[in-house]
Amino acid sequence: MRLIKFLYEKITKKKAPYYFDYSIIKIILKPIRKYFTNVVAANCPFNCIRILLYRICGFKIGKKTFIGMKCYLDDMCYESMRIGSNVTISYGVYFACHGWRQGRQPIVVEDDAYIGMRATIVSKNKDKEKHAQKCGVTIGKGAVVGACTLVNQDVPPYATAVGVPCKITEKAEEK
Repeated sequence: MRLIKFLYEKITKKKAPYYFDYSIIKIILKPIRKYFTNVVAANCPFNCIRILLYRICGFKIGKKTFIGMKCYLDDMCYESMRIGSNVTISYGVYFACHGWRQGRQPIVVEDDAYIGMRATIVSKNKDKEKHAQKCGVTIGKGAVVGACTLVNQDVPPYATAVGVPCKITEKAEEK
């Protein structure tokens, strides 16, 4: 790969993209992980096998967690995602940890959270206007995210978030 990177930089007179630093093994394993994450695991009808496949692919998932079918967990950022214990993620939820001109930002779903079907969780970069240091999105302990909600900000613990983009509608007390 070093020879290919060297040749690319000499011919184009540009810096080689990040993937020129990948090893041959990583180049081979990335599409295999993508296939298992987005085809095999996402379409598996048994939750215990689905969770096992996600864990084999490198995702950090807690105990007694349910992930519905047809969910998209960002396979490019499996090390940036953490899903706690006793979490329920309904059918078709989409998690995106990276985007165009955006680094890989973490998504954390804390224990006892519920995410409704077809919700979209998109991590964020630093807020340049507010000079915020925190990146990514955290869905707090016991939080509820409604169906078809676009989560692009943190959801506090025991709060309910609904809408596009999400709005925090109520903050319940810890039970």
